[in-house]
Amino acid sequence: MSAVLGHAHARQSGGRFLVRIEDLDATRSRPEFVDGIFEDLRWLGLDWDDPVLFQSRRGDAYAAALGALRRQSFVYPCFCTRADIAAALEAPHISSPHYPGTCRGLADDRARRHAEPHSWRLDAERALVIAGVPSWTEFDGREFHSSRGHFEDVILARKDAPSAYHLACVVDDAESSVTLVTRGADLRASTPVQRLLQQLLGYPEPIYLHHRLVAHANGRRLAKRDRAPTLAAMREAGIDGPALAADLLAGKLPLGFSFAEA
Repeated sequence: MSAVLGHAHARQSGGRFLVRIEDLDATRSRPEFVDGIFEDLRWLGLDWDDPVLFQSRRGDAYAAALGALRRQSFVYPCFCTRADIAAALEAPHISSPHYPGTCRGLADDRARRHAEPHSWRLDAERALVIAGVPSWTEFDGREFHSSRGHFEDVILARKDAPSAYHLACVVDDAESSVTLVTRGADLRASTPVQRLLQQLLGYPEPIYLHHRLVAHANGRRLAKRDRAPTLAAMREAGIDGPALAADLLAGKLPLGFSFAEA
């Protein structure tokens, strides 16, 4: 759905339709999965503009952005393991399900400890004081306003990767001159922290199109565990790809599917 909508708006406006492969997690990304994405897009009748961006090849760009945030003290190193965080959240005085900020106030030996494996977290409290609470505009003209409750000290760079989701997306959107971000409504919750990062890094603000998700007829979200049909399965069944794309744009779905609420 995201690809169909993004492609249509890009071509109608005379813009570029860009494909990005988010392959930072080496344990889950495989060449055959990437080939499958390209095959699905071609089957739907969608073309794209070069170059295709692979996040696994962009470590230097993410490091530069992280360095800029470090110089302004908007991030701090976190040495917590998942077990550490789970134990902290079980403490009687912790009432929030979010990361409790264990490493935010490390002593002056922080530089020495950088030699230990660590991730980098956003200091959301400081970032909001400096940049303010962000808002954003949806494609349909609606204005969305964040509140401080939408923010926590999210991980921006992991121990085993040069970047995490939020930082990588923001850097890539800016460097690719993306003006319209098209994605499912389930990712709207990611927008406040990404808008905050854009403000901290001096990046332009894109417009966001968060579309309804395709679901089962009963409204339940499609999932592999429920054996939801894939585009590859539809292709093998002889379904016309471009016709399916046209139906999606018209708000029509094949029998057995529905749109979840946005």
